[in-house]
Parts: sequence; structure tokens; C-alpha cells
Amino acid sequence: MKIKLAAHFLLLLAFSAFMLSEAETQLKPHAIESFTVNYIQKFGNCTYLVVIKTSCDSKNFTRDRISIAFGDAYGNQIYAPRLDDPFTKTFQSCSSDGFQIDGPCATDICYVYLHRSGLDGWEPESVKIISPNSSPVTYDFNTSAPNEDWYGVNLCQIHPPPSPFEPSPPFPFKPPPSPPSSSHQHRVPGLFGLVMILGSILSALL
Repeated sequence: MKIKLAAHFLLLLAFSAFMLSEAETQLKPHAIESFTVNYIQKFGNCTYLVVIKTSCDSKNFTRDRISIAFGDAYGNQIYAPRLDDPFTKTFQSCSSDGFQIDGPCATDICYVYLHRSGLDGWEPESVKIISPNSSPVTYDFNTSAPNEDWYGVNLCQIHPPPSPFEPSPPFPFKPPPSPPSSSHQHRVPGLFGLVMILGSILSALL
């Protein structure tokens, strides 16, 4: 009995470790070929603070051209080309650079991609995005970004479509009530009234 319990426990640990490793693999940055950048930005009325930390393994300075795109799961994308500036020594090794980027108001930032173009092999360590509508998020890179490819992390979840509308069954038909009698209409006499009228007619005939 104890041997069986120990075996089940080991299997559970192995399964948990496998699931954790899979989750970590999914969180690692990756290159994407089908990523579409909205070069024509929507009307932007939100300002984001983006802090990019350069890895200490990167060169002292870089001439690479660096762009960024991030957004939420609802199509709100913020795109900023050419964050680099060799004259101000942006993206130096072991340094952090902050940028204010204007764009459409997103809800929860769930993806970020960097684009590097150049031969210096700039290496980002992390990207932190402070949004006015959600909590700050930080994405770890810790690896050299490939040249001429969008590279990053996507944690967006696809939301299921709403349930199809099903109209409720119709209520049983009830005819509307009869309209009230008008003032010029005579009331129908009751049984007592009919007897009185017939009695008057008979008295007149006799």
C-alpha cells in the first residue's frame, strides 16, 4: 500500500514539474513572423511609460535601430519606431532607459514585441510598461533579440464569443379587452328592465 502511494506521489510530482516547465517555456520570448504592426495608429489619448533595461552582456553602446509594439487582447496596439538615439547613448550596457509613448488606451497590456535592426547585437534584459488603465507589467528577455524580426512575449488569452441570442418563447395571445361604452350609447337593459317594459306594453294593449 505504501509503495503504491509513493508511486502515485512521484507521478504527481513529475506531472507538476512537466506542467511548470511547459508554462515557463510559453513565457519565454520568441520570434514571430505573422505579427502585424498598426503603422496607422488609432487616436491616442493615453500616455505610457516604458522602461527598457539593457543586459550587461550587451555591448557598451549600440547603433542598432530599436522599435517596440505592445497592446491588449482587444486590438489596441501602441507602436513606437526608432527608440534608439546614438547621440544620447541610448541602450548602453547595464543601463535603463525610459520613454513616454502616446497611443490608444488599452485595458490590460498582455503582449510586447521588440524589433532590432543592425549588426551590434543589442541584448535587452527586461521591458516594463506602466499603463494608466492597468497595473505595471514587466517582461523578461535576457537574450539577444534576432535581427530584423519582431521578438517578444504574448500572454493574451482569446476571449470566447458571446452566446448566440435565443429569443424567449412568445407569450400566449390574449385578446385586448373590449373598449368602454361611449356616452351616446345606450346601456343594454337587464332582466328586470325587460320585464317592466313588457308589462307596460301588455297594459297598453289591454
